[in-house]
Amino acid sequence: MKVLVIGGGGREHALIWKLSQSKDISALYCIPGNGGISDMAECIAMDVSKTGELLDLSKRKGIDLVIVGPENPLAEGIVDIFEKKGVPIFGPGKQGAMIEASKIFAKELMERYGIPTAAFKVFDRYESARAYLDSLAPPYVIKADGLCAGKGAYVIWDQAEGRNILEDVMVKEIHGEAGRKIVIEEYLPGIEASYLAFTDGTSMLSLLTSQDHKPLLDDDKGPNTGGMGAYTPIPFVNDAVEEEIKTRIMEKTIRAMRDNGIIYKGVLYGGLMLKESDPYVIEFNARLGDPETQPILFKMESDILPILMACIEGKLHTIKGIQWKEGVSICVVVASRGYPDKPEKGYVINGLEALKDRKDVMVFHAGTKKTDGRYYTAGGRVLGVTAIGSTYEDAMERVYEAVSSIKFDGMHYRKDIGAKALLKRA
Repeated sequence: MKVLVIGGGGREHALIWKLSQSKDISALYCIPGNGGISDMAECIAMDVSKTGELLDLSKRKGIDLVIVGPENPLAEGIVDIFEKKGVPIFGPGKQGAMIEASKIFAKELMERYGIPTAAFKVFDRYESARAYLDSLAPPYVIKADGLCAGKGAYVIWDQAEGRNILEDVMVKEIHGEAGRKIVIEEYLPGIEASYLAFTDGTSMLSLLTSQDHKPLLDDDKGPNTGGMGAYTPIPFVNDAVEEEIKTRIMEKTIRAMRDNGIIYKGVLYGGLMLKESDPYVIEFNARLGDPETQPILFKMESDILPILMACIEGKLHTIKGIQWKEGVSICVVVASRGYPDKPEKGYVINGLEALKDRKDVMVFHAGTKKTDGRYYTAGGRVLGVTAIGSTYEDAMERVYEAVSSIKFDGMHYRKDIGAKALLKRA
């Protein structure tokens, strides 16, 4: 089979790495790819928003399977267009992708079907939103309705801050069209968790639980980012809690969409808050998470290709389960100075060669480019250094030892990825 992956981040490198192990794949392509992906697949410099050109290339190359990594092409309806032309593609259609592309769509669906989430109100006018906000006492949450690259949700601790954020989003339109409508919802205290599952619209196959770390700095300080690291599995999600997540949230949401005429195929990602062990949905995503995908796929033993094809073909019930390597997997994101606002680019990355043949470590590239055999920084999140160990302590030691081997001007990373597992377990 010839397989094309759309995207160019750490998630896509992890997908390419995992797909490269399948005996049934003869050629791998990636659009646009990155420096690390170019070592494993043919990277093609194309604009992922130009769906017609992507379709033409897929036809010319004889692509047998397309896998969509990022959310924007899904929200624009790439899956519907490729399906109409008979090109097998993994991901939900435009209607299904609304579960991520519109916070309002997702919240109203959850409200109608009794899927646990925070209480909320929707606004499309600044004046009415401001009047409601003035009646609240922090903490509460303001969310832009549309896609904002993971940066459209604000936890408000101070009322003056809340007024400023509301003005930035709805009046100054810092998120453009995505912030024309907003959600103001109650703040849910607790522990965040990510729960991802494959689905063909009827059956569901769960991946391992994982925990992302959004804030830039240690101890969850600083501005939110696309994610500074993740680990899997989560030790405090026991069998009873996981069953609750499966039945009351994930399976119920897939059924709710089917009831509304949406056969959701692909990955459903539940961003959850565990409030005294009761799971609530913070948000849904319509694709694999980044950086959660990196440690999850590094721990996956099974061939991923049959799972992807079963989702597309409506035969996920034929997949009996996923085999996992023993132990704990942790991904630490190494970012550029200035991230997330104005990341610096163009610096040589040193130290990667020393990690190349490690079985317990894999460096997934995100914002990199390769020129004349050398890797350079080319984005905010540069690398996702991922390790596997027998325990949380062991995995942390291995991943940070690997990170210490890497050097580039202005590199920044959190030093506490995985520590929450130790604290909660203790």
